[in-house]
Amino acid sequence: MGRRRKFEEEPDNHDRWLVSYADFITLLFAFFVVMYGISSVNDQKYKELTSALGSAFSGTDELKSPSKSSDIQPAENQNLQSSPSHSLINGLPLTRLEQEKYRQEQENISAIITSLNQTLGSLTSSGKINISKTNRGVRIDIADGVLFQAGSSSIKTEANAPINDITQVLANQEYAIQVEGHTDNLPISNMQFASNWELSAMRATSVVRRMIDNGIAADRLSATGYSDTQPIADNETAEGRAKNRRVSIMVLYSKPEKLQKTETQE
Repeated sequence: MGRRRKFEEEPDNHDRWLVSYADFITLLFAFFVVMYGISSVNDQKYKELTSALGSAFSGTDELKSPSKSSDIQPAENQNLQSSPSHSLINGLPLTRLEQEKYRQEQENISAIITSLNQTLGSLTSSGKINISKTNRGVRIDIADGVLFQAGSSSIKTEANAPINDITQVLANQEYAIQVEGHTDNLPISNMQFASNWELSAMRATSVVRRMIDNGIAADRLSATGYSDTQPIADNETAEGRAKNRRVSIMVLYSKPEKLQKTETQE
């Protein structure tokens, strides 16, 4: 009987993990190649979109025609015209129209301020009426002494002239008008008004009624009383309190239709 060979065990291979690791890296590389292929940009479509955006902002109505080297077939062009992105491009000129409307409105507001300053000359130069431009529109602050006796909401006879002058400037405009009554922080004590809230509201209402009588459409007007909650000066001094006692006529900016819809949805 021949002698049996001694079985020799193979040594352990500690590098076998490299095979699995190499397979994993290969699969990962293939995955990223596929992802890159999916996300690659169509240069021709990108150029056409850029051209369309340029046409929209420059004011031309027609899209630029594709170059002769374009490989897009007519069917694809039809799809482009019916796509949501093309609808967005057609909507861009509306934004331009709104911007033009805003520019014209700013010019009109400036013209209103100029006209009011000229019409109310002596009252504005003396500080009894102050006209300013705010983010809400034109603010016309009228000192209470110009319009009312102390503690009263009845308009003085001599106040008819400045109210009529303001009305004549605003009568042919389309802007909404909000009349605001303001007081100082000293509590009122008479039989007619329980607090400054009633006094400020009634003063605003009195001015609204007079403006309606002078020709302003009623649906353009509103009256609000703020009492002493919106001071423009320090109520600790007599001079500051005098500035806070006022009636403000706000000529409100008109808002684009899109902005109005957005605010309604919110």
